[in-house]
Amino acid sequence: MTSPRAPFDALLFDFDGTLSRLTIDFTRLRRKVSALAEAFLGEEPEPSELPVLEWLDVIAEEIAHMDEDLAKQFHTRGRFIVQATELDAARDAELFDFTRPMLLSLRAAGVKTGVLTRNSTAAVKSVFPDISSCCDAFMAREDTPNVKPHPDHALGLLERLAVAPGSALLVGDHPLDMETARRAGLASAAVTSGHCERQALQEARPDYLVQDCRELLSVLSGLSLLPKLS
Repeated sequence: MTSPRAPFDALLFDFDGTLSRLTIDFTRLRRKVSALAEAFLGEEPEPSELPVLEWLDVIAEEIAHMDEDLAKQFHTRGRFIVQATELDAARDAELFDFTRPMLLSLRAAGVKTGVLTRNSTAAVKSVFPDISSCCDAFMAREDTPNVKPHPDHALGLLERLAVAPGSALLVGDHPLDMETARRAGLASAAVTSGHCERQALQEARPDYLVQDCRELLSVLSGLSLLPKLS
């Protein structure tokens, strides 16, 4: 673990697996996308380790070499599949019991908070309808042209908060979040409350590695990187 010279002015949080229980079945989602792609390509697409949204873009580009209109149709239908899967998963999801109290106590202590997610606004708000009243800024994938791990996602959120990257910490449950923080110039914290193994998170080289956000705040307060929280 490392620590900056001054307390953090803002904490940015991923959503699924970080503030809420992760319920999306990504393996099933990839099977659905693969089946859709096969209908357009005439064969199964090449397996990919890319996240689903980026994989959709790659497949659409391949289809575009044959027919640009078909590529647009594929991309639209692929996005519908992603959104439908997210909404289905959201029906079974729930916030961690510490999420609301944590966000509100950070605000009361003068620490700005933001949530950034590759998920859709509709899915997030079905789990956390009052998210806008519990944090200072929220950016789902519809709110940015470039979702994380592109740095624009985190930097756009920081711009809304009027906080410099060097004064902020990004918290997430996936190596992709650590990559986002690194590319945007933020400190990073990994939590094991999602589906990623601790070893995989450790290999992503976060500044802090803890069980969940509740433990993280305890660690940061102990290091005088956050004010005392009520």
